[in-house]
Amino acid sequence: MIEGIGLEVWAQIATAVATCVLVILLYFTIKQFESQVEVSRIQTEFRFRPWIGPTGPITKMEKSISEDCQFDIAIKNYGELPASKVTAKFVKSTEPLTRDAINSPTATSYDLGPVMPTMEKHYWFFIDSELWQKAEAGISPLHTVLYFEYDHSGKKNGYGMLSKYSPSAKNFIHSDMWIDS
Repeated sequence: MIEGIGLEVWAQIATAVATCVLVILLYFTIKQFESQVEVSRIQTEFRFRPWIGPTGPITKMEKSISEDCQFDIAIKNYGELPASKVTAKFVKSTEPLTRDAINSPTATSYDLGPVMPTMEKHYWFFIDSELWQKAEAGISPLHTVLYFEYDHSGKKNGYGMLSKYSPSAKNFIHSDMWIDS
């Protein structure tokens, strides 16, 4: 031990060391809180939100409520928050379509209303009987775009799919699927 250093000096050195250790621990605590805030932000943006998407394929209904052929697709909210207003948009054509077709004047739109978490809703769309018969026989191609739009945090979100009817598979084959968020 160094002679001449009193107990008071040792107490001051110990206090200074303890203060430095406390400042370092406080710094790491604040860094931990920052990372927890970041995780909470990510959860809020991606986990705690509605996620609308299909539960299965597009199916042709046996009976139609009109003279046209009626088709059904089921959607579900896979998210943990309700989607307050879901709007379905549909476009059909014999020519190939793009994602932008949902904004065309030929697009039909229908308000499906709210979709709660784990809730499933069905959307029906119609295709002219003559066009359907040609597509089913392989005489004329049939392209469709389905898009389900909903709001979350003041922003438009959606799920879309471009499809083409395949007579050999007897089903719609999706060539593109996307999520807008």
